[in-house]
Amino acid sequence: MSSNQYFSGKVVWITGASSGIGEALAYAFSEQNASLVISSNEENELDRVKRNCGGNPEDVMILPLDLTEFETFKDKSREVTDRFGHVDVLINNGGISHRSQVRDTDPKVLRKVMDVDFMGHAMLTQAVLPSMIERKSGRIVVTSSLAGFLSFPNRAAYCAAKHALQGFFNSLRAEVWRDGIGVTLICPAGVRTRIGYTSLLGDGGEYGRSDPHIESGMSPEHCARQIMKAIIKGKEEARLGGFFQKTPVYIAQLFPSVYSWLIRNFKSLG
Repeated sequence: MSSNQYFSGKVVWITGASSGIGEALAYAFSEQNASLVISSNEENELDRVKRNCGGNPEDVMILPLDLTEFETFKDKSREVTDRFGHVDVLINNGGISHRSQVRDTDPKVLRKVMDVDFMGHAMLTQAVLPSMIERKSGRIVVTSSLAGFLSFPNRAAYCAAKHALQGFFNSLRAEVWRDGIGVTLICPAGVRTRIGYTSLLGDGGEYGRSDPHIESGMSPEHCARQIMKAIIKGKEEARLGGFFQKTPVYIAQLFPSVYSWLIRNFKSLG
């Protein structure tokens, strides 16, 4: 089967599908005739994304979802299986960030970032997993980040959540491979999304602007294509970005004291 037919007829559930990487993924999977479930907490934006998807509108299910409302996930999963019968690919993509030093960050902000970026993905996966295990088939995809390997000033909660994703889903992969279920961690460098605008300040307000490393990053469309290739190849992990964007990971792993000096003196993250 060619790559442009791989997802034809498959059921793909995407969180964070109202903008950025998730929106680009929705269009990319729609072009391959997948049946889509698109979720986020912005229902009006999901309506727009559905209208912009090609193909049969009946193949696109809008399912509003707040990643902090864990108690709703089993019912949401049931809605999907009632509509499409099963989920072939779950893409845990929704996320939020922050711009604040630890000493200035309200505990509510720390909790929200951890709940959205880690707990929401872990709990939604728990809700979907039983049906995948029953079918002995499925793939769990998680949008992590190179921040899952690195640490940055003014991003402590975000980095902590991404580190947690790496540990949780690497462990999950070791548990479910005999059940025919794959787990793919997507670790991009900067992607040109609105994550800076929606990032939280230490007091819970919005940052409201972008950052240079985001604006110089890859497009959401390019990122979506790379994610699809990683799924088709059954990759366990895909680090996305140019050579110089990925270099800090190797510096941190091979020369941790050098990386420590670099981030102490790195100014562009604000």
